[in-house]
Amino acid sequence: MPENRPAPPAGQRGDQGEPALELLVHGVGGTTPQEMLGDPRTVRITGDDTAGIHRRTDDADAESRFGEYGYSGGLTADRSADPRTGPSADRVRQRPIPEAYCWSNLTSGNGARALWLLLLPFMVANLAHWMRPAAPARHRGQRVYDVLVRLLALSLTVLLTAAACEVALDLVAWQCAASERCARGKSWLGPLTEGWWASPGRRLVLAALVPAALTALLWWLSHRTWSAYESASPPPRPPGPARPLPGGERPALSLPGFWYGRRLVSRLRAAHTAAGLLTVATALLAAAAAHDMRPGGGTAPQTFGRVLAVVLVAGWAATVLVAVRKGRTESEPDERIDRWASKVLPGAALGALALTAVYAAWPRPGWTSSAQLPGTGVFAWLALLQGALAAAIAVTAYVLHRASPPGSCAGRCAMGGLGGAAVALLACALGGVLTGGVAQRVADWLDKGGTPGVAGGAIAGPPVLLSWQAAAIPVLLLVVVVFLLGAAVRAGRTRRRLTPRIVDSYEGEPRELESRSRRIARVVAWARLTDSAPALVASVTVATVLLGAGALAGAARTGLPPGPAAAAWPGPLPALAQAVQGLGSWLMGAMVVLLVAMGRRAYRDAAARRTVGILWDVGTFWPRAAHPFAPPCYAERAVPDLTWRMCTWTARTGGRLVISGHSQGSVLAAAAVWQLDPDTRGRVALLTYGSPLERLYGRWFPACFGPAPMRALSEEVDCWRNLWRLTDPIGGPVMPGEDGGQEVDRGPLRDPLHYGRTPEHPLPAPILGHGDYQADPAFDAERAALLDRLDRLAEGDEPPCVPAQSERRPEQGPERRAGAGPAG
Repeated sequence: MPENRPAPPAGQRGDQGEPALELLVHGVGGTTPQEMLGDPRTVRITGDDTAGIHRRTDDADAESRFGEYGYSGGLTADRSADPRTGPSADRVRQRPIPEAYCWSNLTSGNGARALWLLLLPFMVANLAHWMRPAAPARHRGQRVYDVLVRLLALSLTVLLTAAACEVALDLVAWQCAASERCARGKSWLGPLTEGWWASPGRRLVLAALVPAALTALLWWLSHRTWSAYESASPPPRPPGPARPLPGGERPALSLPGFWYGRRLVSRLRAAHTAAGLLTVATALLAAAAAHDMRPGGGTAPQTFGRVLAVVLVAGWAATVLVAVRKGRTESEPDERIDRWASKVLPGAALGALALTAVYAAWPRPGWTSSAQLPGTGVFAWLALLQGALAAAIAVTAYVLHRASPPGSCAGRCAMGGLGGAAVALLACALGGVLTGGVAQRVADWLDKGGTPGVAGGAIAGPPVLLSWQAAAIPVLLLVVVVFLLGAAVRAGRTRRRLTPRIVDSYEGEPRELESRSRRIARVVAWARLTDSAPALVASVTVATVLLGAGALAGAARTGLPPGPAAAAWPGPLPALAQAVQGLGSWLMGAMVVLLVAMGRRAYRDAAARRTVGILWDVGTFWPRAAHPFAPPCYAERAVPDLTWRMCTWTARTGGRLVISGHSQGSVLAAAAVWQLDPDTRGRVALLTYGSPLERLYGRWFPACFGPAPMRALSEEVDCWRNLWRLTDPIGGPVMPGEDGGQEVDRGPLRDPLHYGRTPEHPLPAPILGHGDYQADPAFDAERAALLDRLDRLAEGDEPPCVPAQSERRPEQGPERRAGAGPAG
């Protein structure tokens, strides 16, 4: 393999020539090595089927063909006489060896991974952890923020397990198995209606296998995905001192242990597994104890029930303590495992569940099941607890935002630093929709001849609160539709304002019909709508708070679903309430099916994958620091892969390397460069394009990608270029308004490259938007300038890091970089 060739001696490198490598990192969408390298014949030189590094077949041994004039693999040399923009006249500049890192199988893979979308609430809660404001790490509020988010994440696991208990224990074993009307025609209910298992307690024990198996499945998936995705260790060399932030701290992403959270994930996995098992045990105990605590229930059962209650309370206390303990050591890769928490706690919870199952299955003559299972009021208490935690997170985030150093946010933080609190609340809302939707649909399926919860039905149905929450969904969707309509109106106004200015940005080109300008202006206007995401999240959050409070109040005050509760209202309101309840119930169930269907289509269809890929990849980019059952973090495999490749290649060849990242790949590239030691970083240049580093990550994750960390990274890397377009809905400048922004950002680039038809370009040039940045001549120019800069640094000549263009084009003026111009 070429990477195993020993580096030439230092004294011989000048004669043999030092190789140059371009390490390409793709974005979302499942790009193939053939597409990235522009050649149908490729070979994987290292890695596996999940993530690997590929080259063109002709370039497999390209290092051995480096001579006095560099890489000679059939590429044309570029001799530039401009000492400011590129190599000098006596310097031969040729294209580097192209190499592609393909990581698409980390997030796409087979269609079965679409089921990960059902873990969406867990992923969103994990995002809230990383959205904390950029206050100093030593601020006490940071610890409080982390504890609150982890408690909210733990409540989501309890909510999921409680919903499984609601379906299996309450609707099936307690209600339907005890109702002759409901059980008629359901042969699969035979074990619950006849024989030894027919008593209520034993029916509940048998049904408890479903939520217990669900908890075990989540534990297994978390453990398995850790082994496949997140167990990659960083290179065994310290990164060295990084450029400190204004507060004197090192950027989080430069810490050696940031991408290796094994100890924390192991402990959180144990805590959430124990929470799931204890939730099942609590449901069994609540049902059996409600019967035993009645007058004449017997002294022995009551005593045993009280002892079990104490055991479960102690188990819950231990689970909460393990979940909120600090254990993410980022200053170094932490290989330790908290064996007590990781092994003893889940085993103890399983033992408590077994004892509770024996207690619930004990013979109780005369025990019958009716109405709803005792303990279903837990859903209301969970909603109150999650609302209180979200409010506490918001208050803590506000305090942290106020304590952030000047310039750490630059007025661009989403929702004024409250983005994490809003996302945490939306995670709870998503969890309520998914769990409530399943319960509603199962109840409707069991009671085909009636409506659950309404007089005359075969079963009492799910808790009333779930019906009220279902009725809130159509109203919430109406809020979203109104916002989207308003955004479309704003986009139309922006298009009309920009249309007359489009043609002026293409000086010296033939004019065409106004439709061309309208088309370009429309793309620019719609691309700008990405910046409206914080307003949309804020609107949905406010509506969720109001509707959730209304649902809680309505369910507590009436004890009836919205339809029957509104029966005495005047005019058409009763019919409207019934319609909203029915529509909401169907929407809750449909959203579960839609998520699975959308996920399967996204993993099979490239266009659909690009549509939803950016949001999914943002969610799974971050380590599982709050919820261990969230989908796996692909960056804990990808970032060490890239770091290892850059370290080993530069050490063995002594050559130059430019890591070139598009879209989400630019985030991975920046994170990998941050992990390099200073010597390796001195031989590496960074080229990003279509990058969401500031537009998405900097606004929503200011502690890791805010202005201060980005400024520190630009000072760490000897030369960094970022290309962007106004027509790009995802990418943008990475340092807008910064003193160093003019040195890092080049743009907006023209898109399309040509306005009208010319003899050289007789056909209309396409509007590229977020893709095909390599088609712009600026890409090759900037890549060559970066490599030449590395040459000059190696020779001790350090020119200023300036853009590569030989003359500043009209679209490159300051007003264009600020985004004031209509077209790139």
